[in-house]
Amino acid sequence: MAQKLVPRVDATRPRWRRVGEVVKRVLLTGMSGTGKSTVIGELAARGYKAVDADCDEFSEWVAFSGDAGASESPVEPDRDWVWRADRIQDLLSTEDADVLFLSGCAQNMGKFLPQFDHVVLLRAPAEVIVERLGARTNNPSNHWGYTCEARLLSIFGAK
Repeated sequence: MAQKLVPRVDATRPRWRRVGEVVKRVLLTGMSGTGKSTVIGELAARGYKAVDADCDEFSEWVAFSGDAGASESPVEPDRDWVWRADRIQDLLSTEDADVLFLSGCAQNMGKFLPQFDHVVLLRAPAEVIVERLGARTNNPSNHWGYTCEARLLSIFGAK
């Protein structure tokens, strides 16, 4: 009996994959300035299904109250940028590629971690992050609602 084949999205691999092949899900995460957007952009350019969750389609601002727990650190004192759980779940449930690369870092991403086959933590020295955030052109300084200097203060606690 011939196995059923379905189209692949991944342009770097053969055009068809067998039904039942498991989609690999890879999370690329790390703090601002570690290179998540650059890596996910390069993966997409190479034909992989690569999604940056740091956009309005997959993330949103929510009100934040300090009683949520001491381990939480919101992006701003009264609101946080979090993943839209329904949309992230829909994305993770879709099986239309061999590999799904998702990049992002959000307070609520922990509940999705068991669905990933691999989690890659990107990191960089503080000096490199400061330089990258200061020179950033692909993510406007007001994306988070305040200046790059304020973002650096929120990350490192000092100038």
